Amino acid sequence: MNQDTHGAAALAAGLELDGLASLVRSFTVRIGTRSGTSMGSGVIWQSDGMIVTNAHVVRDERPLVSLDESGSLEARIVALDRRRDLALLSIDADGLRAAPIGDVESLRAGSLVLALGHPHGVANAMSLGVVHLVTTRRGMPRYIAADLRLAPGNSGGPLVDTTGRVVGINAMIVGGLGVAIPSTVVRRFLHEVSRSGAAAFASPLAA
Repeated sequence: MNQDTHGAAALAAGLELDGLASLVRSFTVRIGTRSGTSMGSGVIWQSDGMIVTNAHVVRDERPLVSLDESGSLEARIVALDRRRDLALLSIDADGLRAAPIGDVESLRAGSLVLALGHPHGVANAMSLGVVHLVTTRRGMPRYIAADLRLAPGNSGGPLVDTTGRVVGINAMIVGGLGVAIPSTVVRRFLHEVSRSGAAAFASPLAA
């Protein structure tokens, strides 16, 4: 299926690209250091201030999270999982717009996806592409590879489907393809954190 066909599907779902980008911006944050360096992006996972990003984005004991037009807030590191490259941060905020979470198993080669982040310090840059493949391990999704134009600063930001649902967390570029951690892996990480507590995943940075 070509990109024109996928674009028509997005319009049929009632979301033009402008509207889709606006939706995704509402739950995407910028993560930086207290020295003012922008390190990457993050996704508001819960309205009470829980934010998911990549572990490699977290460089400070107290990273700064920038919300759209709301200034920056100091975050607490709840959990880090270096192996899966995931981190859970918490900020003192509520009533935030949490990201809708999608089903990665609905993705197929050729599915249209969008990535949003802050590459090279450029705020809210959007990239459009198609899924190349979804790798699995023991029947579970492991990585999503898509022909997206990503750059430093996209890490930790959302990969969304054409309905605006988060299907992955952008993590790296491999062989010219953007690679994202599937939402199912994120859910498993958060479930393990809730059961075992942050100590099971805490790094020396964690407070």
